Amino acid sequence: MSSKFNKIFLNEKILLIVIIINTLVIFLQESNFKLHTYLYLDVVCTIFFVIEMIVKIKTFSFKGYWESNWNRLDFILVCISTPAILTTFFEVGILSNLSFLLTLRLLRVFKLFRAFHFFPNINKIAEGLSRALSQSKAILLGFFVIIVISGLINCCLFKNIAPEYFSTPLDSIYTVFRIFTVEGWYDIPDAIAATTSPLIGKISRLYFCLLLCGGGIIGMSFVNSVFVDAMAEDNNDKVIEQLNRIEQKLEEMEKKIKQ
Repeated sequence: MSSKFNKIFLNEKILLIVIIINTLVIFLQESNFKLHTYLYLDVVCTIFFVIEMIVKIKTFSFKGYWESNWNRLDFILVCISTPAILTTFFEVGILSNLSFLLTLRLLRVFKLFRAFHFFPNINKIAEGLSRALSQSKAILLGFFVIIVISGLINCCLFKNIAPEYFSTPLDSIYTVFRIFTVEGWYDIPDAIAATTSPLIGKISRLYFCLLLCGGGIIGMSFVNSVFVDAMAEDNNDKVIEQLNRIEQKLEEMEKKIKQ
């Protein structure tokens, strides 16, 4: 019996099919297809994930199960999504008005993160992302400090002129971040120019153009280059190793020719 369970619940293809079915079920439910069949399919998929977790723990022991990062992710996703089963059984009646049931229903979506496990080379991508975040944390922190400082300066300068963008430090920091991402940045100096004199309007437009070039174009490009370089570092190391091997072979051939 246990071997049959292992064949079913340790089969990656079956797991992928269940994830796809669960995705379609959630899509149809959130598209206002209120058929009970979809509700029960969602429950069946959730129960499948729970049994799969139990079978893996029984097969590999909890210590062996927990050594895998993917299993840790699966464990967390199962724990936060399993309570959503309550929304099926208590959908009608007094409990349906409780707000926590809506929260439980939203947690079902997290189960779909398990599909990342089937992406090709996902482990290399995750390692590269982790390495890039680790090596880029100084530049990211520095860039964040620049955003905060710029936000505070702009709050002091423009909170009375353009309160919709700079009324509080948090609003101002968000506005600066918006400028740095080149998202509708021109609306901000235009709004300031519309409520001030022509001279101040021109100065503010020039100021925000410089802010955009410094932070949005140069700053973001620098952050992106450091991050991408760290992501590709593993590939660069392999290329360097291959070049070193070729150089050694060329040196050996040169010595043989001289002899």
